Amino acid sequence: MSHIVVLGAGVIGLSSALRVQAEGHTVTIVARDFPTGSETVDAQSQINYTSPWGGAHNRLVPPTTPSEEREHAMSLRTFDHMRAVQSRQPEAGITFMKGIEYVEAPSEAYSALTEDKALKQLRMEGFRLLPSEELPQGVTWGCEYDTWCVNPMVYCSYLLRRFAILGGKVLKREVRDPREIFHLNFEAGPVDTVINASGNGFGDENMFITRGQTCLVANACPATVTRQNADGSWTFSVPRNFDGGTIIGGTKEPNNWDSKPSLEVRETLLRKFTATYPQILGSEGKFTVMKDIVGRRPTRKGGMRLEAENLDGNKRIIHAYGLGGRGYELSWGVADEVARLLAGPSSSI
Repeated sequence: MSHIVVLGAGVIGLSSALRVQAEGHTVTIVARDFPTGSETVDAQSQINYTSPWGGAHNRLVPPTTPSEEREHAMSLRTFDHMRAVQSRQPEAGITFMKGIEYVEAPSEAYSALTEDKALKQLRMEGFRLLPSEELPQGVTWGCEYDTWCVNPMVYCSYLLRRFAILGGKVLKREVRDPREIFHLNFEAGPVDTVINASGNGFGDENMFITRGQTCLVANACPATVTRQNADGSWTFSVPRNFDGGTIIGGTKEPNNWDSKPSLEVRETLLRKFTATYPQILGSEGKFTVMKDIVGRRPTRKGGMRLEAENLDGNKRIIHAYGLGGRGYELSWGVADEVARLLAGPSSSI
């Protein structure tokens, strides 16, 4: 079997490393940043290490295009994998719970969605359309369904730990170009293929960052809640569980490089979520704020890049990056495609 290097230790890199490792390859992960506990991760210096700050949950996105159909299939593969891991290793940081979706101005894809289609065609388990009396003020469409979310620090640390105990190696190093990997000396020998799960694309002109500000609160929440507001903004909660609090969000700001959180934005996020889901305040009737979080999602015009590139000397780079905010929910579907590309000739999707 080959010696494969995975470039990047975010959720896509870690998932791909484990998937390729399962095929019998020798695998090394090379990355500048690796998973660590939420108590010690430096939000400022590691702002470009996206996975600790990711939404890290699976939500309903009715597919309307071939690209969205492909992503939906990936999300289903990830759903099945998460359920299998959670039942086998509950300490992995995965929690299954209800997902609630509210939409103020639903598109045709939402308005036409029936319970029968969601359950049978889209395989959305536990799907139920919400009657008007269960909707917050200003919301015209809503549903609930079975979903999962993860505590990113617990889950990514679990993936890395499993990779290591299965014989995987790691190298903490900053790399400027994926081709650099082929010229490094590894204990496992020469590298045949690099899996570029770096997130940023290394000069890809289609890449841009999307700034997101959220707020971590100690308040518990029994469901993931997402509200699509008519003005294009989003209001949501993602429970971290495992004593990780709840993320309240959030913003989506393309090409905004500001790393400092805004207290005014925090107040807006908390106020909007309280109006959407007042139960979050609990018996004390208030939020207990733990920290403000600013993250940068590596986003790509035209969608993810997932393809194999042949180089001279029978070397290859498999690119797997640019998923925006859907890294976790598509992670094992992407990892399966990485394994397929590794096993076959150069191709892309």
